Amino acid sequence: MNPMKTELLEQARHRVPNTSVLVNMVSKRTRQLIAGERPLIKVDSQQVDLEDIALQEIVAGKIMAEIDLAGQQ
Repeated sequence: MNPMKTELLEQARHRVPNTSVLVNMVSKRTRQLIAGERPLIKVDSQQVDLEDIALQEIVAGKIMAEIDLAGQQ
């Protein structure tokens, strides 16, 4: 893993400490980007991986997780 990805992942983990939730957020957002949704951040280059864009959006606070606690009783 290159240093940039490691840095992004660590920054995203500070925002979303639960690894399962973070993986689900990145996966869902990547699928949305593949489907044609526009990035919520400014992308510097066309060579950026979609997963990196999703991580950058999480780090920037543009994406939040919604957790349904109603089913946990």
